[in-house]
Amino acid sequence: MLKLSNISKSFPGVRALSGIDLEIRAGEIHALVGENGAGKSTMIKIVAGAYQPDSGDIEYDGARLHNITPASAKKAGIHVIYQEFVLFPHLTVAENIYIGHERRGKLGLVDHRQTRRDAAELLKRLGVEIDPDQLVTDLTVADQQMVEIAKALVHKVKLLILDEPTAVISGREADLLFARLKALRQEGVAIVYVSHRLEEIFQIADRVTVFKDGERVTTADISSVDRNKLISLMVGRDLKDIFPPKRARADTGKVVLKAENVTVNGRVRNASIELRAGEITGLAGMVGAGRTELAMGIFGGLPMSSGTVTIDGQPISHMTPAVAIAKGIGFVTEDRKSQGLAMQLDVAANVTAASLIEITRNGLIDHGAEDAIAHQEIAKYKIACRGPATPVATMSGGNQQKVIVARWARTNPRVLILDEPTRGVDVGAKTEIYKIMNELALQGMAILMISSELPEIIGMSDRVVVMREGVVSGELTGAGINEQAIMSLATQHMAA
Repeated sequence: MLKLSNISKSFPGVRALSGIDLEIRAGEIHALVGENGAGKSTMIKIVAGAYQPDSGDIEYDGARLHNITPASAKKAGIHVIYQEFVLFPHLTVAENIYIGHERRGKLGLVDHRQTRRDAAELLKRLGVEIDPDQLVTDLTVADQQMVEIAKALVHKVKLLILDEPTAVISGREADLLFARLKALRQEGVAIVYVSHRLEEIFQIADRVTVFKDGERVTTADISSVDRNKLISLMVGRDLKDIFPPKRARADTGKVVLKAENVTVNGRVRNASIELRAGEITGLAGMVGAGRTELAMGIFGGLPMSSGTVTIDGQPISHMTPAVAIAKGIGFVTEDRKSQGLAMQLDVAANVTAASLIEITRNGLIDHGAEDAIAHQEIAKYKIACRGPATPVATMSGGNQQKVIVARWARTNPRVLILDEPTRGVDVGAKTEIYKIMNELALQGMAILMISSELPEIIGMSDRVVVMREGVVSGELTGAGINEQAIMSLATQHMAA
C-alpha cells in the first residue's frame, strides 16, 4: 500500500530523517516505535502532506506521489488521527464527521437529515452507539476518537495512521478501539499504529518498525521479537534497567499527609489514604475509578463535600491549591499541555512559575535570576533544549514533563503528586523520570504516583492503593504488589 524509498528530511540544525526505507502492506497493523525525536512524527507528516521530503520517493497504492498536500492525501485515502483530535466541540457528531463534505440537496443546501443518516451508518459500521445529534463536547474521549475514525471512513480510507491513540484512554475503551482497528484491517485497510505502550504493540500489531535518531533500525514480524528486544533496539537498554532498584522500604516513615473519608461529589466516596516521607505510593485503578479526582480533592483543585486532610498532624479546614502549595504539596497534572505548561512561554518561565517570589525584585521579574535558575535545572534534570529561552511547545513530551517536575521540585514540597507522569513519553525519558522520582524519595519526599500502566505501578511503588468506582478497594505492599492482585482489587464488585 505504501512504500518509502530513501526518504530524508532536515530542519535547521537537525536531521530528522536519514534515508528511510519502509513498506506498509494493505490489511496489516504496522506498529511504529522509537523514542521521542526518533523521526516517527516527521515521517507521518511527510506521508500526510504536512511536510515535503528533501529527497526520496513515495509510492502509494501502486502510483508514485509527488508534492503531497494534506488535501490530496485525504482524497487519496490517507488519514491521520493525531493525539490531539481535530474536532469542533460545539458541533454535532454528524456535522464533525461530514465537515467539508456535507450532504446536500438539489438546491445545494445542506441536507441535515441525510447527513445524520449517513453518519449513523458509519458509526454502525464501526460498531459504536453514538447519537449523531450529540454535541462532540459531551462525548467521552473514547467516543471522540471513534468520531475521528468515522471521519476517515468518509474519505474511503486506505491508509489509517494513529499517533498515540491510547494516550488518553485505557482498559475497556482501549480494547474497543483495538476491536475496531482489527475490523478495519479485515476490510483491507493498512494501519500504522504509533505508541510508546509496548504491551499494546504485542496485542495488536502484525509487524513493527523501530526508529532511532532519524533512521530505521529494523522491521520485524511481531512474533519474532519480545519486549526486551524492542527496548534494546530503541534505546540500547534492557527492561531490567528501566526501573531503578527499589529503596529499602521505610516502614517507620513519618506520615506527612493523611486524607480521611474524602468525598468528592459524584466521583469519590469516603476514600482514605496516607502518604509517608521517603515513600512512593502508587494509586492504581481503571479509567474512571476516581484516582485523579481523589488527588485533586486533596490538592484543593476539586471541592470536597466531606472528609479531612491533615499535613504533619495539622488539619486543613479549607484546602485550595494556594493553601496546598503553601503547605508543601506539588501537583504534576495529567494533561501537561493544557493544565501543566504555559505553552507559549519558554523553559525559564515554566521552571520558575511556582516560585516567582524567588525571582521577583520590586514587583518585577529578574530575568537574569530566572535564566540562572533555568540553567541549573536544565543541567540537573538533563532537559534537552537549546537553553532557557527555548519555547516549551517545541520540545519533546519527555522533556516537557521534566520541566514540570523541575518546577515543583524547586518548591521543596513535602508531598509531590504525579498524575500519569510518563504518559506520551518514550522509554528513554521514562527511565530518566523514574530516576528523578527515586532521588526525590531518597531525599525524604512523599510521592503519590497515579498511573494506568501496571509495569510502572509495580516497578516504582513501595505501596499501592487501588481504587474502584470512587472507593479505595484495597492496599498492597511488598511481594503483594503484582498485576493479578492489582487487577483483582481494581475490578472487584463493590458493595453499594
